[in-house]
Amino acid sequence: MKKKTRKTILKEYGILTIGAVVVALSEYLFKFPNHFSFGGVTGIAVILSGMLGGTASTYTFVINLLLMVLGIVVLGKSFGLKTIYVTLLFNVTLELAQYVYPMNGTLTEQPLLELVFSFMILAVVSAIFFNMDASSGGTDVIAMILKKYTSISIGKALLVTDFCIVLLSFYVYGATVGLFSLAGFLAKSFFIDSVTESLNMCKYFTIISGNPRPICEYIQRELKHGATIYGAEGGFTHEEKTVIMTVVNREQAMMLRKFVRETDEKAFMMITNSSEIIGEGFRESI
Repeated sequence: MKKKTRKTILKEYGILTIGAVVVALSEYLFKFPNHFSFGGVTGIAVILSGMLGGTASTYTFVINLLLMVLGIVVLGKSFGLKTIYVTLLFNVTLELAQYVYPMNGTLTEQPLLELVFSFMILAVVSAIFFNMDASSGGTDVIAMILKKYTSISIGKALLVTDFCIVLLSFYVYGATVGLFSLAGFLAKSFFIDSVTESLNMCKYFTIISGNPRPICEYIQRELKHGATIYGAEGGFTHEEKTVIMTVVNREQAMMLRKFVRETDEKAFMMITNSSEIIGEGFRESI
């Protein structure tokens, strides 16, 4: 595996820093004052603060710290430095927010608006972290441990856990908060998948051309991607053709489409969206 440059590492940790701080502030400003409980450690913390008193920020700090220690002990190196960094930064930001900007009520008088911002910010940042092979810790640690030692379906286990937290919100905070939490739970589940696919979206080209050489050279030299070619025969004309297959990102797709049109006007192109590309130049592991 190629070693990452210092610039790449700084960029990654810069994104992780911004993401962790933004999510922490979102939880503190939108989720905690409204008692939204749509899963995860913060959802458990909101339930505990309603049942036992105290602040959701403090419960989040304690639970995340315990899970991080458990993750380090059980998983060792596979736990991941990025997860430790994000978890610590998230917890520290939450704790500082309590003292820098104490809140005695909701930020606005529009709970629906705050719910939308709460799950949207969480979904977008979670998708970005997933795309960088990182996580924000919390219940992800439990998922990593389950994955290592059991054959339990992690997705289903976490889904059931989050749903149980939502049900508890009905008991602790009443029907209004419970329904808001249920809406956030459903919206977050769909929105994360949508954002993840959007971030990973690439264009898969199948190009049938009678002049393949300049197209292949352009893909390799200008776009810095590989291509696969094989011979074919036109079903109607019986002329020999070459099929070129390659995958590029969305910006490069516009450039490649333009170049092919300028190089071979008779070229036939099939362009397909794909968000699951595994291999060199894209994601190297699932």
